[in-house]
Amino acid sequence: MDTQSIVILDFGSQYTQLIARRIREQNVFSVVLPCTAKLDEIQKYNPAAIILSGGPSSVYDADAPPADPQVLHQGLPVLGICYGLHWMTHNLGGNVRPGAKREYGHAEVEIVKDSPLFAHLTGPLQVWMSHGDEADKLPDGFTLFAQSPNALAGMHNLEKNWYAIQFHPEVHHTRQGTEILRNFLFEIVKIKPNWTPARFIDETVESIRKQVGDGHVICGLSGGVDSSVAATLVHRAIGKQLTCIFVNNGVLRMNEFESVQTNLRDKLGLNIVGVDATDRFLGKLAGVTEPEKKRKIIGNEFIAVFEEEAHRIEQESGKVDWLVQGTLYPDVIESQSVRGPSQVIKSHHNVGGLPEKMKLKLIEPLRDLFKDEVRRIGRDLGMPEDVLNRQPFPGPGLAVRILGEVTADRVALLQKADHIVVSEIKRAGLYNKIWQSFAVLLPVMSVGVMGDQRTYAYTCAIRSVHSEDGMTADWVPLPYDVLKAMSNRIVNEVKGINRVVYDITSKPPGTIEWE
Repeated sequence: MDTQSIVILDFGSQYTQLIARRIREQNVFSVVLPCTAKLDEIQKYNPAAIILSGGPSSVYDADAPPADPQVLHQGLPVLGICYGLHWMTHNLGGNVRPGAKREYGHAEVEIVKDSPLFAHLTGPLQVWMSHGDEADKLPDGFTLFAQSPNALAGMHNLEKNWYAIQFHPEVHHTRQGTEILRNFLFEIVKIKPNWTPARFIDETVESIRKQVGDGHVICGLSGGVDSSVAATLVHRAIGKQLTCIFVNNGVLRMNEFESVQTNLRDKLGLNIVGVDATDRFLGKLAGVTEPEKKRKIIGNEFIAVFEEEAHRIEQESGKVDWLVQGTLYPDVIESQSVRGPSQVIKSHHNVGGLPEKMKLKLIEPLRDLFKDEVRRIGRDLGMPEDVLNRQPFPGPGLAVRILGEVTADRVALLQKADHIVVSEIKRAGLYNKIWQSFAVLLPVMSVGVMGDQRTYAYTCAIRSVHSEDGMTADWVPLPYDVLKAMSNRIVNEVKGINRVVYDITSKPPGTIEWE
C-alpha cells in the first residue's frame, strides 16, 4: 500500500483494537496483525512504526505467544505496551519476573526523566495498569523514565527509537493516553496525519479499477450500511460494470425485500436484482439448531445464489469474476484468530462462514474499517443519512435471533415483534442514539392468561445496546414507558408470544447477537 501505517502486533490483549482506533482517530492508518506475522506480511502495510500490544501471558512461560525478534531491527520506531514492554525486555537481554505486587486498575505514574513519549506532559500521570509481571533489569541502552509505586512504568532507548510503557494509553482511564499516543506518532515517528475519508475513497476507487479492469462485478447487497457503502464505492469506480444482488433469504425483517430495493435504487442509483430464495434457505435451515452451523449454511447458500446469478449475468454482459461484500474489521477480528493467541468468537457468514472453494474472487473495500469509519466514508460519498444511520443488522438475519430451529412460522412471529420494537424506538426518538435495538425469539414456552383464557406461547427478549464499533457494548436502560409500550404491543398484536423480557447483559461477557 502507498499510505504509511502503524502496524500493531497483537499478543492477545483485550485492548488491542482500542490502540488501532485511537491511532485512526488521529487520521493515521493502523492495522492489527497477529504477533506471529512474518516480516514480509508486516512490510506489505508500509509501516512507519510498530506497536507491541499487551497480552495475558507471561513472557518467560514456555507457551508465551511467539513473535519474530527481528521486528525490533527494521530501523523503525517501536512502542511496547504492557506485555509489549516485557517482550522487548526479554528479547533484548533484560529480565522479567513475577511482580511482588500485582497492579490492576487506576494507578499514578511519576515521570522521573524527560522522554519524547511524554513531551508536554507533567506528572503524576493517572493511568490504567493491568499486569502481574515486572521488568527488574533493563536491556542495555535503555533508560528508565517513568515509575509506578510498584514497578518500572516507562523505559526508552533514544538511539534506537525504542519506547515501552507498563500501562495502557489506549483506554479512557489513562487520562493523557491520547497525548502519549500523539507524541509517539508525531514527535517520534513524525508520520503525517493524512489518512482521511477522501483519500481512502480516491485510493480505493483507483485500486478497484485496476483490480477489475473491464470485467463484471456483482455485489451482495443487504440494505445495511456496510454493503450499501461498499456498493456505492465500487459503483463510483466501475459504474455499469456492477450489478447488485439482493437476496431474500427468508430471515429478513418485515417488508424489507421490497422496501430495500426501492430505497437503494431511488437514492443511490444502483442496478439491483432481487432474488427471492426464501424456500431454499429455510429448507437448508430445517432442523438446524446449532448457531455456528446456521451461519455456515447461510454463508454457503448466499455464495451459491450469487454464483448462479453471476452465471445468468454472464449470458448477458460477459464473464463475472468478482463478488463485492461489505465485510468490516470487527467481522474479520471475530471470525478469524487475528489476535495471535486469542480465540475465534463466532463465524460471520461473510468471513468464517464462506465455503472453502469459491468461483468468485472477493472485493472487500471496507475490510479494514470500523462501523463509524464506514459511515464517514458514506457521507463523503454523498450517501443519504437515512441509509447511513440504519442500525446494524446481522448478515444471517433473523436466523441468529431465533434460538433453536428456524421455521417460517417462527420467522413471522419475530418479524412482527421486531417491527414493534423498532417502531417504538423510533417513536421515542431513540433510533439514532442507540447502536442496536431488536427482538429475539426464545425457545421458551410459558403459561399466560388473556381474556380469561389460558395461553401457552413463546417468550420474546428485547435487546438494546450502546457501542462504538460493535467490539464491546453496554446495555441501554430504556425508559420504562418505552419498554411498557413494546411489551403491551407485542403480547397483544403478536399471537404466539405471551411474555416479554429485557436483556441487560453487556459485551463482554455476552455478544450483541444471541447467536
